[in-house]
Amino acid sequence: MLDQAEMVRDVVVVGGGAAGLSAALVLGRSRRRVTVVDAGAPRNAPAQGVHGLLALDGLSPLELLERGRDEVTRYAGEIISAEVGGVSRTSLGFAVTMRDGAVLHARRLLIATGLVDELPDIAGLRQRWGRDVLHCPYCHGWEVRDRAIGVLATGPMSVHQALLFRQLSDDVRYFTRDQDLSEQDRVKLQALGIVVIAAGVAGLEIVEDRLAGVRLDDGQVVPVEAVAVASRMVARAEAFAEIGITATQHPVGSFIAADETGRTSVPGVWVAGNATDLAAQVGAAAADGARAAAHLNADLVAEDTDRAVARLTNAQAVR
Repeated sequence: MLDQAEMVRDVVVVGGGAAGLSAALVLGRSRRRVTVVDAGAPRNAPAQGVHGLLALDGLSPLELLERGRDEVTRYAGEIISAEVGGVSRTSLGFAVTMRDGAVLHARRLLIATGLVDELPDIAGLRQRWGRDVLHCPYCHGWEVRDRAIGVLATGPMSVHQALLFRQLSDDVRYFTRDQDLSEQDRVKLQALGIVVIAAGVAGLEIVEDRLAGVRLDDGQVVPVEAVAVASRMVARAEAFAEIGITATQHPVGSFIAADETGRTSVPGVWVAGNATDLAAQVGAAAADGARAAAHLNADLVAEDTDRAVARLTNAQAVR
């Protein structure tokens, strides 16, 4: 690790999902020395396929990442399987320290750590996540079209979620759980024929590894073939606290704030993908990574040019 420690990369990208790999690809093609540090915990790993991604619809999420890694390394990008424990500021830029103690140095940092889906504490929900427990109608709605769909209320966007899934099926049931339902929202659900079930939810009914229904607190089972639930989406920001990166709270979770280019309030640090945009699908996350990388590279070009001008000016002054 001596060579690794002594080498100063142009950019260390933390996170090897769609945003991080897309950023690394753009930076590699710009002849930047870039390293991606990937903890190997992609958010969409439970899903069978990535949907709504032009020309790659239905591709396995893991195969998509494998292809992305191959493309990054094709342009001399480096990918390290490790988990970042912390980041500190140095005279060179940043020191990125792994959980195992290894350290990488970089002039710039790009955060693409994504987010964590926090689910209600309902028996069976986490185990079925990404299979027949879903959150996004654009990612997985087509696959459950015309089935009996249950929507579990979790927060302010749950009614909106029910309306979106109603477009895909005539059989949608809305489970209020302990959430208040305004009269206006009740009328919307009624108008679209969405059945409202005002009861607590104890768990999911699973039969032969298939979702069979939602079990209420009183033991009654309401038959459904798919469940939609809005998770609380929390940005992975803990490792960057020492350099001043903190998560901004949002009604449905948290995110790392940045401007339209991905630049954060901390000099030298960019962010891309779900870590900053909670609603980004895979295609949007990849595009966000590419955009952030282009602006980050332009920032490095400006710094490199200033240094070259300073050297020229000094050389001319010596003559």
